[in-house]
Amino acid sequence: MNNDGALSGIKILDLSRLLPGPYCSMILADHGAEVIAVEDRRFMADGLFLNNINRNKQHMTLNLKTKEGMEIFFRLAKEADVVLEGFRPGVVDKLGVGYDAVCKVNPGIIYCSITGFGQNGPFRERVGHDVNYLSFAGVLDLIGEDKRPPSIPGVQIADIAGGGMNAAIGILLALFARQRTGKGQYVDISMTDGMVSLLPAAHFFQQLTGKAPARGNAFLSHRYACYNTYETADGRYLSIGAVENRFWKQLCEHLGAPEYSALQYDEARRREIIDFMRETFKKKTLDEWDRELGDRDICWGRVQNLDEVLHAPLFREREMVLEVKDKAGNDALTIGVPVKLSDTPGSVRTPPDAFGESTPDILQDLGYSKEEIEIFSDKGVI
Repeated sequence: MNNDGALSGIKILDLSRLLPGPYCSMILADHGAEVIAVEDRRFMADGLFLNNINRNKQHMTLNLKTKEGMEIFFRLAKEADVVLEGFRPGVVDKLGVGYDAVCKVNPGIIYCSITGFGQNGPFRERVGHDVNYLSFAGVLDLIGEDKRPPSIPGVQIADIAGGGMNAAIGILLALFARQRTGKGQYVDISMTDGMVSLLPAAHFFQQLTGKAPARGNAFLSHRYACYNTYETADGRYLSIGAVENRFWKQLCEHLGAPEYSALQYDEARRREIIDFMRETFKKKTLDEWDRELGDRDICWGRVQNLDEVLHAPLFREREMVLEVKDKAGNDALTIGVPVKLSDTPGSVRTPPDAFGESTPDILQDLGYSKEEIEIFSDKGVI
């Protein structure tokens, strides 16, 4: 087993901030890439520094609006394999650190930009956040209860899946292409594009039925009893995902209603079956249903809260929840690495830096003296 990670030897310069870009570089860092996260010190006061996604990275402060800051950036970029940024379109070009500028010192660079709506098109200048990208892509319209307003998810789907994950995929594809061609390239990631890409099932059912899927009333969203959520006696919830009839039949027989087995998608009795399931599941607590349904071939699940997830034996055994040491040497819980590679596994090797913590070390590695670094600090370069 190689403990260095699949991306060992790859150097990434991450100019992004907040969630999408740093999530992307965390994925790459978890798998061995050397990541230097660069952020202007003026952002420190925002209080939006998500330090848990800066694990396995170095974090430095740098003011790209200074001549010295630009010099430091290009010394870093010259040795990098990847530059990642998340500014609005055109900002990096105005700063002088865009793709064309970096290509002049490093022709093989992979340069990835993450934006809300992409580098071209009528929305390129629009500002936005996760909920807006979900909205424009039609995803938010599908989330929530029937005849109720759309519900904003409790996790940032567009930021993470549309931005961070797609950026990681794009960077890996570009690195693979560079191995074959020797050429770097530009990667344009739109979080809204990423959300549209999540619609194949919704699009399929629209083509199949001739009707647009309705919020909270679609084939895979509460319309049928076999794919639904139910309240239990203690005010908790469980989910049923018995799409295939063999699973649905098992559930109906176990609950003493074998007559419903053949009526899984019967429109005339759909409400009757849902009401039966609601009444039935409300008779016992979630823990009681857990013991009763257990490992039966039904496709069911507890609706767990975050605290339960962090302490679930499943995620501890799968190393999706890990205990690591923080900078002070104290035990701390962190989310693990979801992509499991047998030969070159990813890992959580170092805790997150404090804001700008690695700045002196990075500059010393570039050949700057302690005196020069002190001058940079006094002048607001770092």
